[in-house]
Amino acid sequence: MSASSGVKQSYTIPCSSTFRDTVLQLAERRGVNAADLARSVMLIVPEKTIEDYEDPGDPPKGDRETIVLKSGPAEGRPWRRKPRLQLRLPPGFAVVTVRKALKMAIDFDAGDVNMRVEKSDVLAAERAALEEARAIKKRQAEPPVELLQSREELERLRQIVDNLAFDPLDRGVTTFNEALHVMGFAPSARPDMRTIRAKYRVLAAIHHPDSNYGSHQRMTQLNAAMDLLRKHIS
Repeated sequence: MSASSGVKQSYTIPCSSTFRDTVLQLAERRGVNAADLARSVMLIVPEKTIEDYEDPGDPPKGDRETIVLKSGPAEGRPWRRKPRLQLRLPPGFAVVTVRKALKMAIDFDAGDVNMRVEKSDVLAAERAALEEARAIKKRQAEPPVELLQSREELERLRQIVDNLAFDPLDRGVTTFNEALHVMGFAPSARPDMRTIRAKYRVLAAIHHPDSNYGSHQRMTQLNAAMDLLRKHIS
């Protein structure tokens, strides 16, 4: 794990809604955000100790949160998804490690776990924090070539997806041929359900609103196309 990288990336941490709420409440009481809680633990606690700690795990089946879509034809409609925490941290951390660090922060606060911290550990953590602060300040003033290239590559990929993806239909998906179009099949194609499901999984991974290139409108029409084809073929 890197302790001094100035570049931050977004981490999606799947967790139970109870765990998420506990983390956010603790962060609010401390006047910080969830990322600060995880980072403080990972700076002070040895990596091996965190790796050996209890993992609160993914959300159990049926534990879902409802969000309201903010764009596309389904704007304003509720969307059910797994609970999660969104954190911005330096790259290189495993999602499970971050989740364990947050669990440790909760247990520290509750007094359920104690740890003796050596002076050398504190000094090392202070040095790492100072190095990170300097790196962030430097990168904000002069973004590295790698970061600029990453941004350019991301924008290029977005353009490729937009160019290759289907154009959303103004009236939605209402006919069999429109459903084929949305799923990327030729109008004369007669795919079986196995082929359709395989194509759906690929397209859903691209167009799902939680992906980097997601689109509420395309995902909505993709689901509508899948439902229509299923009715006609099954």
